[in-house]
Amino acid sequence: MTIHDDTETPETLLTPAEVAERFRVNPKTVTRWARAGKLHAIRTLGGHRRFRKSEIDRCLAEMSTDESIESS
Repeated sequence: MTIHDDTETPETLLTPAEVAERFRVNPKTVTRWARAGKLHAIRTLGGHRRFRKSEIDRCLAEMSTDESIESS
């Protein structure tokens, strides 16, 4: 799914299952993170959560940077 903003290029949105696969966690964990405010979720008209791919990629990059610093 992509959303269009007048000022930006289309943004790819990920489902909780797709995010969970990237973080290697259960999709319910992703939902809990969203409820807790750890991840920003967009709600569809049907009430489903979607996550911006760019934000998820940034989170993953930050986590890998943190892990490499801790292991040094």
